[in-house]
Amino acid sequence: MKIGIVGLGLIGGSLALDLRPKGYRILGVSRKEETCRAAIARGIVDDASTNLSFLATADVIFICSPISLIVPIVKELIPHLSAEAILTDVGSVKTPIVPEVSEIWPNFVGGHPMAGTAESGLDAAISNLFVGRPYVLTPVETTPTEAVKTVEEIARSLGCQIYFCTPEDHDSAVAWISHLPVMISAGLITACMNETDGAVLKLAQNLASSGFKDTSRVGGGNPELGVMMARYNRGELLRSLQQYRHTIDKLIADIEREDWEALEQQLKHTQQARPQFLE
Repeated sequence: MKIGIVGLGLIGGSLALDLRPKGYRILGVSRKEETCRAAIARGIVDDASTNLSFLATADVIFICSPISLIVPIVKELIPHLSAEAILTDVGSVKTPIVPEVSEIWPNFVGGHPMAGTAESGLDAAISNLFVGRPYVLTPVETTPTEAVKTVEEIARSLGCQIYFCTPEDHDSAVAWISHLPVMISAGLITACMNETDGAVLKLAQNLASSGFKDTSRVGGGNPELGVMMARYNRGELLRSLQQYRHTIDKLIADIEREDWEALEQQLKHTQQARPQFLE
């Protein structure tokens, strides 16, 4: 089977690294010629090009581009594809993508591997990025069963945990556990940088350890990705941010009133609830 990958960055490059050893022939497309040459030289792909027509013979194509480019790429790809070609994406928002692409290309399976790092580009690609991680598929009523099965089999070969849901449920869920944390984390960094005492700020930077590293990681990631999350999942992200603001207001009120019992009860609740998101 020939697998095409549009976008040879962290996700696309990591997909290629893991799929090529499994016997798939991997064809890559990147906007930059130097990225294509590097991907070939490092054995990440079998061949690569800057031209989407290069994927005309691919059986399955993963579109690993920014969210805003997914639909335009599909429209540019379509004239070069056979009717049997299967398209899938890795975008972190599904509602703006799945219905529109499914209408113009029925063999489209919305997908979202829940894996990544704070790095970007081909140099960030690593093996086994997806092992043990969730991989969400969001087929709709018109999605061909065989197309879903094919993408599912490829995703399972990466060692992923497969989940199925609607595009709408996907976007509601990831707003809570992916998009909201990015905004909270960015807000934490910004708040710290607003410390007006330079000596205190410098001391805080020197003392920052694992706790700050963990809570600030996603806020220090790719700004373009953060903006795309907010732009394309605006409604669900706003809903989660407003609920988070309500929670922060409650914590502030408890501390202002010195209601340590109420604060302890809240912290006990979060202590008990956290494992439900990590098991």
